[in-house]
Amino acid sequence: MLGDYPVKGRRAAEISADVERAVASGELAPGQPLPPLRELAERLGVNPNTVAAAYRTLRERGVIETAGRRGSRVRARPATTGREFIRVEVPEGVRDVSAGNPDPALLPPLAEAFAAAAATGDREPVLYGHAPVEPELERLARAGLDADGVPDGPLAVTSGSLDAMERVLAAHLKPGDAVAVEDPGWGSLLDLVAALGLRTVPVGVDDDGPLPDDVRRALAGGARALVVTDRAQNPTGAAVSAARADALRAVLRAHPETLLIEDDHGYRIVDLPLHALAGTTRAWAFVRSAAKAYGPDLRLAVLTGDPVTLDRVRGRQRLGPGWVSRVTQRAVARLWADGAVDAARVAAAYGARREALLGALRRRGVAAYGRSGMNVWIPVPDETGVVARLLQAGWAVAPGARFRVDAGPGVRVTVSTLGEGEAEGLADVVASALGAGVVGRYG
Repeated sequence: MLGDYPVKGRRAAEISADVERAVASGELAPGQPLPPLRELAERLGVNPNTVAAAYRTLRERGVIETAGRRGSRVRARPATTGREFIRVEVPEGVRDVSAGNPDPALLPPLAEAFAAAAATGDREPVLYGHAPVEPELERLARAGLDADGVPDGPLAVTSGSLDAMERVLAAHLKPGDAVAVEDPGWGSLLDLVAALGLRTVPVGVDDDGPLPDDVRRALAGGARALVVTDRAQNPTGAAVSAARADALRAVLRAHPETLLIEDDHGYRIVDLPLHALAGTTRAWAFVRSAAKAYGPDLRLAVLTGDPVTLDRVRGRQRLGPGWVSRVTQRAVARLWADGAVDAARVAAAYGARREALLGALRRRGVAAYGRSGMNVWIPVPDETGVVARLLQAGWAVAPGARFRVDAGPGVRVTVSTLGEGEAEGLADVVASALGAGVVGRYG
């Protein structure tokens, strides 16, 4: 029995499902200890190996963690209570700057591109056994990667960047392995790491990207993988500078067996150059999504990397979805070829909105960050209180808890749809919620 909750089940699958359901419903709280497996086996009248198998499944799903002689316990942030649920309900009439979405007005129309792709599909249907990657998409993707200095490598297409990261992590790591991640960082990635049964090692971030000393400590401490956002980091807007890239490459060269995953989150929505780290280690992967510039519903990303990594990813993909729709691939290729997104115009629009808010906050003595992309990060002393006060004042922002491991509290503001003149009003409300003259840091 865990507290007042009686675990049920006779088979490993039944026991693990019962515990996972209880965690999801809140009947089992984060941090709550589980009984020793022999004790639980005796209570349930089953073989200890059955409970051991159930606990192993729960660890692999990121629901529980095991700390040697201290036994097993529900994870502090179990995968079944994803960070996506750490959000505010936005009442009618409240301005929502919390969602992290691009501005729909800056997304290209899709009808013509999909009509052309469908017409090609009518003439030449894609069948089982055909190539999983559209040749024109591959050609255009490779040309773009070459222009940005990303090393040559095989190419795959995945259902977005998170799908790519999951496949790469699963191709190299096993439950219990440690992954160095940016902190603050992308909440969905933090959820994914936990769901795969991997351990999170937080790495600090400033405007120029991950801090080299933190990365060095993480890798020296046994982290087997490092995930880096090159541009428009979510939630801080950080972008890896040339000097920071040199420093990170030096760290990675001392740890050549590290699995390096790069997410070019700002592809075609920022005007800062890419300083890729790819190729510094033996195993690497570089992913570009169409979501921010062309629309989240496209669910398409291109992935390149070293031959072993890509072979493992493509092999596992064949046993799952098989491929990402070639109709969608053709449509995206058409959008790329036709220049449907004016990257300079989009970057300038997001940059102007971001700088308007940052400048307004500076004038009120409030420190905030956002070097690139569509998000601004504001360190705060009391995250819950600030979110509540902003909501009362008519603004919904994203709680920083969605993005943090050890970093200090903060809130994320998505500026993508911030209208002319709105920055001043929002800055007034933020300054009032914080108190005049508040200055903060990322962590």
